[in-house]
Formats: sequence, C-alpha cells, structure tokens
Amino acid sequence: MKFVDEAHIQVEAGRGGSGCISFRREKYAPRGGPDGGNGGSGGDIYLQADDDLNTLVDYRYTRRYSAGHGEQGRGGNCTGAQGNDLVLRVPTGTAVVDEEAGELLGDLTTVGQRLLVAKGGRNGVGNHCFKSSTNRTPRTATPGQPGQVRQLKLELKVIADVGLLGMPNAGKSTLIRAVSHARPRVADYPFTTLFPSLGVVRVQQHRSFVMADIPGLIAGASQGAGLGIRFLKHLVRCRVLLHLVDIAPMDGSDPVEAARTIIQELETFSHSLAVRERWLVLNKTDLLPEDACVDRCERLVEALDWKGPVYRISAETQQGIAPLSQAIMTWIEERRSMENEDPEMAHTEALQQKTMEEEARLRIQDYNAKRKAARAAQAEEPCTQEQDEASDTQVLYVP
Repeated sequence: MKFVDEAHIQVEAGRGGSGCISFRREKYAPRGGPDGGNGGSGGDIYLQADDDLNTLVDYRYTRRYSAGHGEQGRGGNCTGAQGNDLVLRVPTGTAVVDEEAGELLGDLTTVGQRLLVAKGGRNGVGNHCFKSSTNRTPRTATPGQPGQVRQLKLELKVIADVGLLGMPNAGKSTLIRAVSHARPRVADYPFTTLFPSLGVVRVQQHRSFVMADIPGLIAGASQGAGLGIRFLKHLVRCRVLLHLVDIAPMDGSDPVEAARTIIQELETFSHSLAVRERWLVLNKTDLLPEDACVDRCERLVEALDWKGPVYRISAETQQGIAPLSQAIMTWIEERRSMENEDPEMAHTEALQQKTMEEEARLRIQDYNAKRKAARAAQAEEPCTQEQDEASDTQVLYVP
C-alpha cells in the first residue's frame, strides 16, 4: 500500500431541517391549533484515530465528505429525523489543521480518540413554538441552518519512542531489521527507503519500545535535494534520536562531513528538534580492523566535539546491538518515571513537543511554497531558440 502522510479534504456537516407550518385538523376537535413540528439537526463530522491504519492514501483520492441532512418537521408535532453523523477513520498520530484559519484543530494521538471537525446545522422550529395567547394561529416557522464547511489538512506523524536519522546507506534500515520484525527494503544503492517504517523492539518480556526509520538526508535537503526534509516531521514525536554514521563509506567520503551535514540539515529544519536528546551510533565497525576502527571512531567523536552518548555497532553482524537496545529501554523508562513524578517536567515536555511540531509545520509550508513558486517560474520562463533546438527529437532513417 502506498504511504501517504499528507492529505487535503473538504468536510461539510449536514444542514438542519426546516420547521413545519401545520394546524390540527380532526373530527370533533375544532380550532385544534398549530401542530407544526421542529426539523432535525444536521449530522456532525468526526475524525477518529484507528490503530489499524498507517497511511492517509484513502483521503488522497476522495477529498469531499458530507454528513446527513436533518429532515423537515411534520404535522402532529412530529420532529424531523436528525442527520446521520459521519466518522472518518485516520491513522493514530494524525494532526488536523484548518487551512483557511491556519489553526491546529487537534492531534489524534490515542486509539479511539475522536475530534469534532464540522458541526451540523441547527434545526428550524415549527409554528407550534410561536403560539401565544395573542397569536393563536401562527403561520411562522424558521428554516434550518447550514452545516459547517471546512478545508482541512491532515498530517500524519508516526508515533515512536526512537527515531533513526542519517545519510543514505548509513545502515538505518539494516538496524531496524536487526532489532525488530520490520522488514524495510535494504540494497546497495542510496534512497532505498522511500517512506518511514516502524518496528517494535522487544528488549525483554513486557519491555519494549517503538523505533522509526525515515528516508536518508543529503546535503541541501532543506532546499529540496534528494527526498527533501518533509519526512523529518516524523521525528518530532520521538523521545530520543539515533544519529547513525557510516564509519567506512564505500565511496570514500569523510564520515565527519557526513555527520556535520545531518546536524546542519536538522538545525535548518527545527532548532527545537536539533537540541533534542540525540545519541551518536557509529555503524559498520565490522568493515575495519579493531585498531583502525577504534582510532577512526575516536577521531570522529573528537572532530564533532560530541558530548552525548556514543555507541559502536555493526547492524549487519548485530555486534553491539543488545547493549544499545538495553540502554535505550532504560533511558525511556527512567524518563517516563520522572515525568510521572514531576508534573512540571511533563508540562515542559508537552510544550517542547508543541514547539517542535509548530516549527516543523511552518518549515514544511515554507518549503512547499518555494517549490511551488519555482515550478511556476519555470513554467512561465520562455524557451530560447538554443533550448528549443536542443530539445528537438532527431529521427534518423536508416536504409
């Protein structure tokens, strides 16, 4: 199934039913009086988080959704039926933004959570509501009100405890395959991973965490190089980031420069995300002799002036995988325990999450606007004679 993490939809709640103008007409009941009933309320539209979904692909092709309209009131003080509510299922971790107002309506982070995104129209009232001692035959009823219409943007951010980031072919997919049952594609060419994948890492019985693998970054990703930076938004919910570095790249590139490139792109995307808890994981240690491996790792850590935790692993041979997984699990458990005991710390964490998500949203909006402007300018740019001649197809007829 195709992975889609953004979708634009229009939701229209149901219209309320109009009130009825009616008078009681029965045998032996002269002057029965008004008995026009009220209309039914329009249906509401909700979004509901569903753990069985992992993509917004259904909303990429069907973009207009409407709830049921309320029925009109009838005589005999009969109230019209209410419009049916519409519940749209979305993956857990979906954020909902009102595009016209630029307002975040809500974030569906727990299974079964519901969010009202469009309120149904109010019902009209029948003429029986207007009767009084001075107005015994009212001929007035009110129409139903239209339902709320909104243009929504759905943004899916995967929910994980640990996020992997690094250059293409740094070994991110190999690592998540080694520690979980996730099976992302692995190959000897860059950009093998085209969309995020999740895996559950089970350290011991009843002790596990979720790891997210995102596509690799390259220099200039913030300007659109490679797959760009839009997949970085999936890291804003992670508690800790693992920065994987290939210490023995096959192309002979400098691992220090590769690590600095990732750090620079991360800071360009979101300053709050750049200062998030981040561990340095030096991968592919099996490709170097022990002495050369230790020397290269020490020089890399010194060149980066790294102050955080450092781990040396080989995702292919699973060397050093167990200590890394155990350390991550211990750190996550301690962090959760501290947040449960200290409400102020939990509040600070929630504010930091909100800041990261807002920075990510604004950065991606600016990135998409620049891409759109560049495409528009390229389409309006006139083609020169040299370009026109160069683009001509030459056909050679062979006798």
